[in-house]
Amino acid sequence: MSEANWYVVHTYSGYENKVKANIEKTIENRHLEDQILEVRVPLEEVVEVKNGVSKAVQKKMFPGYVLLNMVMNDDTWYVVRNTRGVTGFVGPGSKPVPLTEEEMKPLGIKSDNVEIDFGVGDMVNVIGGIWKDTVGVIQSINEAKQSVTINVELFGRETPVEISFTEIQKM
Repeated sequence: MSEANWYVVHTYSGYENKVKANIEKTIENRHLEDQILEVRVPLEEVVEVKNGVSKAVQKKMFPGYVLLNMVMNDDTWYVVRNTRGVTGFVGPGSKPVPLTEEEMKPLGIKSDNVEIDFGVGDMVNVIGGIWKDTVGVIQSINEAKQSVTINVELFGRETPVEISFTEIQKM
């Protein structure tokens, strides 16, 4: 069996989450869990200001694209290519080309697993990003996205924010 790589598929605008759900349902129905390992719509947190109130919202990093960690073969290519909303794989002449390590870095996708020295309930100090110098308690850990959720005080309220493993350290 060949190894899994990250590929990018182009979708109709606004269909990213539908495509993700459809592919995940097909994986389940056809038992392709060992061939299509992960379907991801990369999100980034941005702060929007509306009517003088700023709030953190999740925005798609690449509208119109979905990332797939999969083993490329005729079956998986066919399943993904024929999913409603998918217009094709990204690559020359619609030949899928896997993402390189360099291309994956800004997406927060690491091919190796990161060892972490913290857990739910631990106090952490944010050492990078927009929440730098904030202190919080880890509410949850998302291994797949390599991030933790901590509560920060925003306008006198506890608000959950997602922060990358690389931007926190245990106190």
